[in-house]
Amino acid sequence: MGAFNAGVKRTSGHGVIPFSESFGSTSQTLHPRFLQSACQPRTTREAGDNRTVIPIIRTVIADGDRLARRKLRFLLSTETGVDVVAECRDGKRTVAAVKTHNPDVLLLNIRMPDVDGFQVLSEIPPVEMPIVILTTASDRDAARAFAAHALDYLLEPFDKERLHHAIDRARTELLRAHDLHLIHRILHFLTEAQPAQWVDRRLAIKAGGRVVFLDMDEIDWIEAAANYVRVNVGKESYQLRAAIGHITERLDPSRFVRIHRSTIVNVRKIKALQPCNTGEYIAILSDGKELSCGRSYRLQLQKLIGRKL
Repeated sequence: MGAFNAGVKRTSGHGVIPFSESFGSTSQTLHPRFLQSACQPRTTREAGDNRTVIPIIRTVIADGDRLARRKLRFLLSTETGVDVVAECRDGKRTVAAVKTHNPDVLLLNIRMPDVDGFQVLSEIPPVEMPIVILTTASDRDAARAFAAHALDYLLEPFDKERLHHAIDRARTELLRAHDLHLIHRILHFLTEAQPAQWVDRRLAIKAGGRVVFLDMDEIDWIEAAANYVRVNVGKESYQLRAAIGHITERLDPSRFVRIHRSTIVNVRKIKALQPCNTGEYIAILSDGKELSCGRSYRLQLQKLIGRKL
């Protein structure tokens, strides 16, 4: 949802009655459909030395009775942080007002002149649906109200205290939506900011009727053997049914490098590199084991060790 201009934009049609600029605001505000990153604009309510930041709630009043709308407007004017952006006297213009003003809260009377409030809600797409507080003179519609996912249900005649309770519930919902969105954004940022990590820190291998877990740092080198790979750890070796390419994907790329189509080596185990007449190299490991380095894999080894071969 984009930023909103101060006051309410004048619209054509007689069913939507905009308010003056004295009720307007100049910043973005949170909308439950889009989960903005901040509850703005906001006001500050002081109580002694304590201050409470209250997000402004953009509200649309929809009621076919002019006196009822006037009463709601008056009661809402006593609420801190409520900005009434439009009044509507029928269902058709209520739907239009929701699409035009993107309110946070819709105060909707079930008994509208043209269609009832439930029909109004059915014509508002879910992605555009604000928090709904239904008002009615009959308690027969309570079950349908909550089935329509209304946040609250005000039975007329309701007083200032009852409306205040409903507005407080709406404010809590808005803040909860904001908090959830903020958490998701932080988690997404942390995920994106973290460097790529390998999938496993240990390699599980079945050997002698048991499963052996090898720490990646313990592995000296790995060689391909038909449909298997042989993992060499010191004087021990373990056979694993897997392709050498699959094993490569599971290893830490900052520590392991493929030096031949059939050989992967732990760089920390390399003691020396011996050049050959063919332009290839022999990798000599700490235990004296010698491994051939294929010419096509020379660049990978060069980048990892950080030296020109």
